[in-house]
Amino acid sequence: MSQHFLLSAKARTLSLSAVLRMTDEEAETVFRNLRWTDGKAICPHCECPTVYECRRPSGALRFRCKACRKDFSITSGTLFAFHKMPLRNYLAATAIFCNEVKGKSALALSRDLDVQYKTAFVLAHKLREAMATELKGMRLGGRDKVVEVDGGYFGGYVKPANEKENRVDRRLAKNQNGKRQVVVVMRQRDGRTLPAVFKSESSALAFIAARALPGTSIMADEAGSWNDLHGRFPVSRIDHSKLYSDRSGVYTNGAEEFFSRMRRAEIGHHHHIAGAYLVRYAQEAAWREDHRRMDNGRQVRSVSGLAMAAPTSVDWCGYWQRAQRLV
Repeated sequence: MSQHFLLSAKARTLSLSAVLRMTDEEAETVFRNLRWTDGKAICPHCECPTVYECRRPSGALRFRCKACRKDFSITSGTLFAFHKMPLRNYLAATAIFCNEVKGKSALALSRDLDVQYKTAFVLAHKLREAMATELKGMRLGGRDKVVEVDGGYFGGYVKPANEKENRVDRRLAKNQNGKRQVVVVMRQRDGRTLPAVFKSESSALAFIAARALPGTSIMADEAGSWNDLHGRFPVSRIDHSKLYSDRSGVYTNGAEEFFSRMRRAEIGHHHHIAGAYLVRYAQEAAWREDHRRMDNGRQVRSVSGLAMAAPTSVDWCGYWQRAQRLV
């Protein structure tokens, strides 16, 4: 029996201890190379390559552009903009976050970094936002390609009444609280995973039609929400009340694996994921699912690179000061 990838030495190419032993200068070099070609700084204001270093009295690295005369740092205009911790800590936080297979809670991250919960909460969501940038504009499938579609409901838990005679059928819409949402996932076989959040599965049909390339073969379960897909794509259905896969290769096991990972992240780490944050947790689960065979060193470089390439967060910059709110 072959060894699981996560148990092999190939999965471990970066240790947290190596990150924590980095000097400030070494961490600066890592982030410079992540952001700019050959680590040569370019002004984010006017894109002038002629800049020079001008460190603050505290030793913090700053650059000044010779053209526009504006100052900037390595993280200016990125998801890590306005950072308060040393750069080494951000690299360590990314390593801790990526090393978890299912997910990392903000509470655990705050203990690992010895920071306030709200600092870890915002940082974890910025890393999720970085992961999500890979999914922007992504389309799946194509001719002779198969995309599995499925939905999973989260949130909106209704506590049952204490006494049996006062209990109601919580499956009925009239007995729900309106907070329940569904994560609809499109997963290409031997390809990428693309999730989105809706109020119901039937609301996702336009999203699926827009993100599936022409000629894509869709596979879905017996839910009536997917019936309208038959007029747009070749669709194969599997009735899970009878079997989970048939001999002709019709199944949605890949989509089910995604929800297995997401459910375990909710139960084992976060305990509750819903509301405005649900889409970010779904995008994180998709990224982890698609990169599960990548060694942790490349994972850290990938997420850090995405964070350095992304613009300043609209959702989380100044979140706790209420300058911006996630809606």
